[in-house]
Amino acid sequence: MRNSFKAGLAALVLAGALAGAGGGFAQDAKPSGDKPAASELTPFPADKSVKQTATVGGKALAYTATVGAMPVRDEKGKKIAEVVFTAYTLDGPRDPGRPITFAFNGGPGAASVYLNFALGPKRVQFGAEGDSPSAPVKLEDNPASWMDFTDIVFIDPVGTGFSRSLTTEEETKKRFYGVKQDIDYLSRIVFDYLVKTERLASPKYIVGESYGGFRGPRLAYTLQTDLGVAVKGVVLVSPLLTSAGRQGQEISPLPAMWSLPSIAAAKLERDGKLTPESIKAVEDYTRGEYMVDLMKGSDPAALDRLTTKVSAMTGLDPKFVRRAGGRLETQSFLREVFRDTGRLGSRYDSNVTALDPFPFAPEQEVNDPILDAIIAPTTSAVVDFTTRIVGWKPDVRYDALSDVVNRSWDRGKGPDTESVTDLRKIVSVDPKLKVLIVHGYNDLSCPFFASRLIVDAMPATVAGRVTLSNYAGGHMFYSRPDSGAAFRKDVMALYGVR
Repeated sequence: MRNSFKAGLAALVLAGALAGAGGGFAQDAKPSGDKPAASELTPFPADKSVKQTATVGGKALAYTATVGAMPVRDEKGKKIAEVVFTAYTLDGPRDPGRPITFAFNGGPGAASVYLNFALGPKRVQFGAEGDSPSAPVKLEDNPASWMDFTDIVFIDPVGTGFSRSLTTEEETKKRFYGVKQDIDYLSRIVFDYLVKTERLASPKYIVGESYGGFRGPRLAYTLQTDLGVAVKGVVLVSPLLTSAGRQGQEISPLPAMWSLPSIAAAKLERDGKLTPESIKAVEDYTRGEYMVDLMKGSDPAALDRLTTKVSAMTGLDPKFVRRAGGRLETQSFLREVFRDTGRLGSRYDSNVTALDPFPFAPEQEVNDPILDAIIAPTTSAVVDFTTRIVGWKPDVRYDALSDVVNRSWDRGKGPDTESVTDLRKIVSVDPKLKVLIVHGYNDLSCPFFASRLIVDAMPATVAGRVTLSNYAGGHMFYSRPDSGAAFRKDVMALYGVR
């Protein structure tokens, strides 16, 4: 039986990683004895580049795509891992003022392929309603690309994509699979790349999606204070910056408060009524009457109010809402809301659905509709691009989502379960650094309202430097053309591009 992901769908989201939830991917974990010794591994090829063109922002761009590997070394200088990158750099005389952006996806255990096809010069369709994994893979110019205003380097952490450890399984876990060690070696990769390519003087930005968003503030702070690399801006895509709302669900109102606005937003979208004004009304209710009534527990009058209001906002049967005490559990909601049609909604965008092959089972028996559907098109596209178009051909398989990494991850305790502290630190260290946090309204894995509460609680002294933008769609809202265009516009403002 396939994992139902009822505990957190840890493949792309921070929730499972921080709350210690179980979870897995569509792939089965490899037996630990299957990993060859470092001496048996085929060496990676030398870095390879290819010239390409794309039309972005109405302009034809000539650029170079490069795929290669950066070494990770231990205290004695021994190479213990190889981190693969894909870089897109604009051709022509080097402009010292041209920014360079480092991009990371999430998991833990996700390669950077998703942001590559969202921000890079080429795109492939994935993550939207009606997408077919078996449709022909077609790379096309990406109108939402950032290439016209920044060079971009996509990083695959150890154990994802083609990146690999060269040491033992236990040493790999110790060195790479945890919150602190992840930041330690990835920040050094950024530093080493800047030195290698002579870009230390360039304006530098970081973008991270999901767990990559959790990485973002920590990477920026480590670069600032440990490695002496100033970061000018940080973009956090669908992040979950703290695990606070994943704990104490029976007594804390936060878990239910985080989810309700996204569930209500999905209903508003299905009804054609999704507007900033309608969302503001949902947010006001959530942090007002809803929170107060949740804290009254089983009080009959409070339950009556919750049932009436939440049912109207979500379209759910009042009996279902009342049985839940107004606290809507995500996976139950995703089955219940589409039960009459025999379909399942996705945790990553609850309006993206798939047929439920086990509609009478007591619990969901298949993986998430989006998660299962994106593996084939993105993996085929990135491997074909890397090996055929660029010509970099390693003798290893490609892991878009690694179950081994995710299951091996050290979840951490205390300060390792949040990045809000480092978010506040990076804007205090540099009075010109700006942060843009972005979400899709329908994302239930990393809900936008969690970031709304975090941003609204920021000190008044940084008002305007940490901002939140939300768009139609879900975790990968950029798969929708209009949302991708709006995202690009907001990022251009962060970069100071007119």
